[in-house]
Amino acid sequence: MLTMRELSRVYRADTVETTALDSIDLDIADGEFVAIMGPSGCGKSTLLNVLGMLDSPTSGSYVFNGVEVAGLPEAKLANTRKQNIGFIFQSFNLVDELSVRENVELALLYHDVPAAERRRRVEEVMDKVGIAHRARHRPSQLSGGQQQRVAVARALVGSPKLILADEPTGNLDTQHGEEVMKMLQQLNREGSTIIMVTHSPAHADHAGRVVDMLDGKILIERRRAA
Repeated sequence: MLTMRELSRVYRADTVETTALDSIDLDIADGEFVAIMGPSGCGKSTLLNVLGMLDSPTSGSYVFNGVEVAGLPEAKLANTRKQNIGFIFQSFNLVDELSVRENVELALLYHDVPAAERRRRVEEVMDKVGIAHRARHRPSQLSGGQQQRVAVARALVGSPKLILADEPTGNLDTQHGEEVMKMLQQLNREGSTIIMVTHSPAHADHAGRVVDMLDGKILIERRRAA
């Protein structure tokens, strides 16, 4: 699905230069579940942002679905991102003025999907993640675990090729965190490609492969025993 070669991201401010990613080589195949781990400041969130085309590399190659996207103008990056990638954030990023159904549907308003098809997809994905019975509630009326399920539904409703999850259990207690991880694992079994940033070794254990980072470099990659 994606290939990175000698990919670097350098931030410059006045006379200060910070290398967030340093010559990264990474391959992700269709259907993989990959966890990215490492201490704060190691570059894992920057890597996720580049993978999600929210940030661009300073140098190197990033091939996504056979297309070189490093260096593409923002308009083309935004279009590729919209058509291919779903995001799950630690802070949920739900709109409290909208119902659960409306929050999920919001992701489709940028896809020019007809109203009847939007309703069908929203109902289907809410049922899939187990929050259909909360469709009319506002996010503030839900538990943290339920809010994250809404965020997962919103990420899935556009049928993305890739799901990027940034600390998806960071704001959840142990029980709800484990529920979300099991849901992601099930989605992966059903064919979703997932890349997740996490600090938790226990949650990384749900992935098929773990990538450890340090100082902007990939330190080691290991596959989880089947």
